[in-house]
Amino acid sequence: MLDKIKIIEVRLEEIDEELIQAGGDYERIAELGKERAEIEPLVLKGREYRQALENLQQARDLADSEEAEMAELAELEIEELEPKIEKLENEIKTMLLPKDSRDERNVIVEIRAGAGGDEAGIFAADLFRMYTRYAERRRWKTELLDSNETGVGGFKEVVFMIKGNGAFSRLKYESGVHRVQRVPVTESQGRIHTSTATIAVLAEVDEVEVNIPDGDVRIDVFKSAGAGGQNVQKNATAIRITHLPTGIVVACQDERSQVQNKLRAMGILRARLYEIEEEKRRSKIEAERRSQVGTGDRSEKIRTYNYPQSRVTDHRINLSSYNLPVVMDGDIDEFIDELATRNEAERLAAAGLN
Repeated sequence: MLDKIKIIEVRLEEIDEELIQAGGDYERIAELGKERAEIEPLVLKGREYRQALENLQQARDLADSEEAEMAELAELEIEELEPKIEKLENEIKTMLLPKDSRDERNVIVEIRAGAGGDEAGIFAADLFRMYTRYAERRRWKTELLDSNETGVGGFKEVVFMIKGNGAFSRLKYESGVHRVQRVPVTESQGRIHTSTATIAVLAEVDEVEVNIPDGDVRIDVFKSAGAGGQNVQKNATAIRITHLPTGIVVACQDERSQVQNKLRAMGILRARLYEIEEEKRRSKIEAERRSQVGTGDRSEKIRTYNYPQSRVTDHRINLSSYNLPVVMDGDIDEFIDELATRNEAERLAAAGLN
């Protein structure tokens, strides 16, 4: 680990030299400044770690002193230094891991009703509320991009954006099939039903990062689905974009203007295409590639929401919470923190740093 830190220290010195030589090349200066800002915290942490190791060695040498008082002081210093060094080691290991460039980005969340009919749609609406409440708790902004209501208080599909620093780093673990077990409001005999909804969490992507040629898309315009009466729009403002090479279809109708709907739909399409490429890249370097969304079948699940037992269980980490109302109100950090910790441990193991 010290060898890796030394290599990064050398790179920091090279950057400082290159900055001096960059002159008026502001683009190069910005590029070097960004790289410097990324590695300087690791260099500083490494120096702190190296100094702590030196202090520990000195304390151990003094602990062998024949002078009792000196030896006792050295033992006290050793007791302080050993946990400090362990903490520094763990911090440095984490800092040495490759960063996910998407972590600080906004996210596009897609929730679709799976198995279970109307109850699955109602569950999709419950999950939509859970994530909007989570965003509120973190003071993030939520924007509805597209929705297809069931007419009984649920959604066949709802797509929305969450804007906030580090949104993807927190919500990327929510992708997959969520399962609910409860008595539907439409169930007259009080039987527990199982329904599902699938969730995809996509990082927002800039237009520069994913270029979509005009010839690769077909754009259809139609009238937005309204609630009837005065709310029905007379003009065709809704947009449906079909990406011909992949067959991906994106629709957006919640904006009042055709231009805004097109911009939002293209943003969702870029995010989906980017995720496809990221999955291809990760599959080459990871032993197991986590699927973004399952089929929605009841047997596939990452998390179960059991209403009769007031229990929420994440099956990936075998963690349960017995306060379902609080979870459904957006308090999901317990699950996300544990998933992030496990993900970090797996990455450390894969990098040989554990």
